[in-house]
Amino acid sequence: MQIFTQFVQIIDLTVISQRIPVHNGIKLMQDSAISPFIFFEFYCIIYIYIFKNLTPTEIIKMEVLHGKYALVGSDVICDAGDVNAVNSALAQKGLAKIDSSCLANAHKGTMAYSIMSNHNTSGNDNSLKIKFDAMASHDITYVGIIQTAKSSGLEQFPMPYVMTNCHNSLCAVGGTINEDDHLFGLSAAKRYGGIFVPPHIAVIHQYMREMMAGCGKMILGSDSHTRYGAFGTMAIGEGGPELVKQLVGRTYDVKRPEVVLVYVTGKPQLGVGPQDVALDLVASTFPNGLVKNKVLEFVGPGVADLSMDFRSGIDVMTTETTCLSSIWTTDEKTQQYFAIHGRPDDYIKLSPADVAVYDMVVLMDLSKVQPMIALPFHPSNAYTIKEFTKNAADIFAQLSKDPAFAALDLAKKITPNGVMADQGIIAGCSGGTFENIYTASDLLKGHSAGTDAFTLSVYPQSQPVYYQLNKIGSINDLMEFGAVVKTAFCGPCFGAGDVPANGALSIRHTTRNFPNREGSKPAQGQFAGVALMDARSIAATALNGGIITPATEVEMPTTSYDYEFNGQIYKNRCYNGFGEPNKSVELKYGPNIVDWPAIPSLKDNLVLFAAAVLDDEVTTTDELIPSGETSSYRSNPMKLAEFALSRREPKYVGRAKDSKAMYEAFLNGVANAKLAEIAKALSLDINPENTGVGSFVYATKPGDGSAREQAASCQRVLGGWANVAIEYATKRYRSNCVNWGMLPFTIAQRPDLDADDALVIPNVLQKLENMDKTYPAYIVKADGKVIEIELMLPGLEKDEKDIIVQGCLMNYYKSQMK
Repeated sequence: MQIFTQFVQIIDLTVISQRIPVHNGIKLMQDSAISPFIFFEFYCIIYIYIFKNLTPTEIIKMEVLHGKYALVGSDVICDAGDVNAVNSALAQKGLAKIDSSCLANAHKGTMAYSIMSNHNTSGNDNSLKIKFDAMASHDITYVGIIQTAKSSGLEQFPMPYVMTNCHNSLCAVGGTINEDDHLFGLSAAKRYGGIFVPPHIAVIHQYMREMMAGCGKMILGSDSHTRYGAFGTMAIGEGGPELVKQLVGRTYDVKRPEVVLVYVTGKPQLGVGPQDVALDLVASTFPNGLVKNKVLEFVGPGVADLSMDFRSGIDVMTTETTCLSSIWTTDEKTQQYFAIHGRPDDYIKLSPADVAVYDMVVLMDLSKVQPMIALPFHPSNAYTIKEFTKNAADIFAQLSKDPAFAALDLAKKITPNGVMADQGIIAGCSGGTFENIYTASDLLKGHSAGTDAFTLSVYPQSQPVYYQLNKIGSINDLMEFGAVVKTAFCGPCFGAGDVPANGALSIRHTTRNFPNREGSKPAQGQFAGVALMDARSIAATALNGGIITPATEVEMPTTSYDYEFNGQIYKNRCYNGFGEPNKSVELKYGPNIVDWPAIPSLKDNLVLFAAAVLDDEVTTTDELIPSGETSSYRSNPMKLAEFALSRREPKYVGRAKDSKAMYEAFLNGVANAKLAEIAKALSLDINPENTGVGSFVYATKPGDGSAREQAASCQRVLGGWANVAIEYATKRYRSNCVNWGMLPFTIAQRPDLDADDALVIPNVLQKLENMDKTYPAYIVKADGKVIEIELMLPGLEKDEKDIIVQGCLMNYYKSQMK
């Protein structure tokens, strides 16, 4: 029997007759107008709908309540439609009553609403045009961003722009390009007035926490895990073109997002860490897209007991819920954090108004969270370690129905002593914190890793963190245990460091465990898997020789250490030239730093060939463009594009190139029989002046995961004009498509479509100029059969339309410069 420990309880206010005491699921059924038997039937239907044949065996830990709820005084949750219940709670707190009109406007009482409004330049409360306080990029993305901004009129950085080098690939793939990119970044920081953090000094998000986050601020980053909500900062991860817009004085345009209250109660038991809580949250919200593109707002009595490292460890993983951003209430611990880091003025007390209305509520009882493991190939594939190890054979048998799991053959990891992992890693923006590492070190102190195959690697997330760990002796204790301690580097999170052996199972306190993200190459017979766990349980597993062990089953240390921040490390090594651009500095180009190729503008008609048809439930950006050593080609658009979909659809590049070559020949007057047949079948005038020819990708739900723009730009430079999807997994991927001039079409249901079928969209330019929402189109099959379909472009904004018409963001800005 497979054990799945998470369940999302969905409550519809339209069928509940009276106020719900949301802290108690059993009481909920008693107070509801629904009979217990009907409620149970509804419960089962929803459960089967979400998790198919999975069977729950444990108490529900996180509940998700649909409908608008009011938070009164930070500790009472009421039905937002019941002004009497709200006023009763206000009266008990000695606060003034409100009327219905005040309650209707109480959505403005959230912290998220206030912060976004303070950064909005549109004058429209619902259609936001945001300008950020600071931005950040790492070395996979900043070269392309600066190249694009330069061609779009960049003169100097208008805000602090931090360029880190934590994705430094540490390998010779691509020749000298790795360090060439770093020299380019330093020269750009000097020329335009930026901040440059050299390799090994800090991972991107830790530097931003330590040096740039501040209460009430907003930060934009070209990395999906740009999350600094625990520090009172609303941060958003987007593709590079969104940063380009900020660099050339434009705005981040978005409809005001819904805000979800994450109400935190209880206290974690000893041995439970932030990754355990985060995996529970992800598993409770991701499967049904419950918080997609929304803002998570963390409030409640449970927050106060959490350290800043613990809060931050939960916060950074909110990306995996597919939310847009996050924000936490701030308190004395937040204030102390900024004081320690020499920035006391960046602290402001943040909390919701006396009455704040939310669009949804997640109830997070920390006392119920147990040590968790997220099996390959998604952070939401989460189980308690206890139930996983107890039922591993059944779980692996169920999961092996997926061909990817069958290839991994995890059942061989089951031994008489338990489930054996081959490798443990504590690293990056989620795992490599001061608290995580010293706790692991204290547990392992005086023991031995042994001389068998299991290995443990630890990556402190910044040199200041490393310095303090060394000062208190944790680094020495880890080294004596047999762990390998390395510098600040994101490699284990994206496949450029500690790539496991073929067939291995690696347990990691990092952010993601998507297929092949750890660096394996299935096409070459290499395949490995990553399971996400908290640093505490990874240390417990290392103590147990690699047998997966929850930290609650070992004697956990209770010692805590004060953190002293050594800012001199950054002062002595990082270049900080914000506000001091030097135009005499020339950008340093290496041989593999190449400008973007010419991108065509949109034509009247499109004839596109299906270069990939992906029927997976979700397609990640790692599948659209793999990470790892591929990133060595990040600054050469055409070389990087050679890897597009290589681990998911190896024929994609060849098909896309064929359709691009067809278009180039067509533009040069070379007749094409296939185009002639399509024109005849549809009685459509197809000529080089009015028709664009190229490729498109169909995917059920593309774009989960990384924010990197290459997931879209690689398609575009290979001649892609569109994506067709049932829905887009994230706003950031859809934005990447738009900014690279690709039409982000949706369709109601999967069409009769095979690779190499043609998709013909007549009059697309005119319909787009008219801002039409529906687009009649035709699929022309290989046998000549024509199928009429309807494509849609929901939610398209005028600026997005203008970018697509011009062909891409660069073209759009160039047209305005003329």
